[in-house]
Amino acid sequence: MKRASALPAVMLCLLIGPEADAQPVDWPVKPIRIVVPFAPGGNTDVVTRMTAQGLQPLLGQSMIVENRSGAGGVIAMEYVAKSAPDGYTLLMSSTGPHVISPSLVAKLPYDPIKDIAPISNVSSNALVLMVHPSLPVRTAKELIALARRMPGQLSYGSAGVGGTTHLSGEMFGSMAGVKLVHVPFRGGAPATAAALGGEVAMTFANLSDALPQIKAGKLRPLGVTSATRQPQLPDLPTIGEAALPGYEVIVWNGLIAPGATSPEIINRLASAVQKVVREPAFRTRLTEIGSVPIGDTPEQFRAFVAREMARWAKVVKDSGAKAE
Repeated sequence: MKRASALPAVMLCLLIGPEADAQPVDWPVKPIRIVVPFAPGGNTDVVTRMTAQGLQPLLGQSMIVENRSGAGGVIAMEYVAKSAPDGYTLLMSSTGPHVISPSLVAKLPYDPIKDIAPISNVSSNALVLMVHPSLPVRTAKELIALARRMPGQLSYGSAGVGGTTHLSGEMFGSMAGVKLVHVPFRGGAPATAAALGGEVAMTFANLSDALPQIKAGKLRPLGVTSATRQPQLPDLPTIGEAALPGYEVIVWNGLIAPGATSPEIINRLASAVQKVVREPAFRTRLTEIGSVPIGDTPEQFRAFVAREMARWAKVVKDSGAKAE
């Protein structure tokens, strides 16, 4: 009798155990915050708000967007990396703080591999080199010639130290053999505003920030940083074809979480992001602001980040760029 009664109990444990382990975590049960590492109004901010709006009905919770700018995105990256890994504090990461700063900043306050859990890369976009209309140049070659005649006198604004808009200028100067003066701001929008006001001679701006200024004739574009021309500006050459063969910079925006976040939450978030990115209206809006939709898996995003870190490490070394 004892042996017979014990068997069902063992079988019951075997049946219940795996099912209990497979039960989903009780998430989300409260609003989710997405931190933006730059000031409001820039490409990363716009993409984050679009993504948050799309995620809200899918996750059934309010999505709160919070801007924490400074140090080229390092401040926000550290904040999220050290937040509770519960799925309620996320970051719309970007090229600068995620894959450039590790090679540029001597003592980074977070490990970009161990302290970060990639969710999904949302989008990418090119930058545009734009100058103030008062600058007597109309091509990238003319800008290089002017910089050679005025060493150390031409300044460019960036979204912050260590970001792509900073390293774009460093790479440009290194490949052209000229010295440009870097002036960092707390985001792409303030850097563009500084170029508009003549505070700096030029800026490398996200295509989404650049388009309105170009269309209004307020800033003069000299080239895009991508390897190919952009459909929004088909007559504008790439910097590579116009002056510096091999020059290429692409910016991306990807959603991440603290490193110890459970794989189940990460996968649920990734699935939701992928659904948002597949929406025709979302893709159309991205195209309108000069971005390209991605929406990959956590594994694909992680592999991409590893490749990007290696590529930017070489760029930083070759350019001699340093964090001011």
